[in-house]
Amino acid sequence: MLLEKRVAIVTGAGRGIGRAIAKRFAAEGAAVVMASRTAPEVESVAKEIRSGGGKAVAVTADVAQSGDCERVVKTAQDAFGTVHVLVNNAGIYGPLKPVEQVALAEWDEVMAVNLRSAFVLSQLVLPIMYEQGSGVILNVVSVAAKAAYPLGSAYTTSKAGLAGLTRTLAAEGARRGVRVNAISPGPVLETKMSEGLRSELGKSRNMDDKTIGEQMAQGTLQGRPQTADEIASAALFLASDLASAITGQIVNVDGGIAFY
Repeated sequence: MLLEKRVAIVTGAGRGIGRAIAKRFAAEGAAVVMASRTAPEVESVAKEIRSGGGKAVAVTADVAQSGDCERVVKTAQDAFGTVHVLVNNAGIYGPLKPVEQVALAEWDEVMAVNLRSAFVLSQLVLPIMYEQGSGVILNVVSVAAKAAYPLGSAYTTSKAGLAGLTRTLAAEGARRGVRVNAISPGPVLETKMSEGLRSELGKSRNMDDKTIGEQMAQGTLQGRPQTADEIASAALFLASDLASAITGQIVNVDGGIAFY
């Protein structure tokens, strides 16, 4: 198994991409610590993994809060002794508004969840990884960080910042045994975030959700949306030793939207 004897933290693991990553990691032998703000969802995923013979612990946490980030890492250490992999997946889209209409509180919330949490959690796990001489940090960014889309300034900026953090962490950790990469998904229409985004876009454009989704899918070379399982497959590869020479990269898993 690709992640046997590894301990992985996955944020935003109650549903969508985070859930798919946690389940894939567990199936490949990892002990998984899953964090989510929604207790019933994340506990359900952990129970599902354990019922299949895997190792999983659920933590109800708001990673926008530094104290909750500390509790997530401590839970991993207490339950499994260390941390080998950190997946910073938790995210919110935030306000779908022109820049001049975005409230500072809305902006700050998106930055706290999408970017600050990844910074804080990375700060917490890096000393552990440096001491053991190995580790992987994987950030989930977005095609929005690479392209121009209106009305999503906070989300786009947070994901572009996360891409920058990825490169800096990779540069600092490369010769200390720590690899840091990011995945940049395209439209994953099955997620709750995507459902909410399509609904809001539909209202602003006087279109139905299905048509919005079809337009998103047609924006890819493949002409279809990506799935959470496809993102999880890329995450598994990057977290495993199969990707031992890959660091500092933003890997597009977007059906062919971006080329850099």
